[in-house]
Amino acid sequence: MPQINAEIILRKAAKSAGVIWINYMTINKHITIEDLIEKYPDSVHYLMQKGIRCLICGEPMWGTLEEAAKEKGFSDAEIGTFVDELKKKLLVPNL
Repeated sequence: MPQINAEIILRKAAKSAGVIWINYMTINKHITIEDLIEKYPDSVHYLMQKGIRCLICGEPMWGTLEEAAKEKGFSDAEIGTFVDELKKKLLVPNL
């Protein structure tokens, strides 16, 4: 089953069970910059803080979060930290 169909089914099941759906798999190092800022507009501020170009920052950027970060000289460990920080900032509700 394609991922999108599985995600739709899981979202519907979560909704019917009264559970808030949080998809941690959506943000990863393979997400394109375009998809990241389209799905999570608040990510632009984070990317700007890290010096990573994005479409809204005025410099068109095509490619993945990993490619953009490596272009700026960030290590694999730092990229993993970016992904974790973005998930916390964008996906976890403030309690």
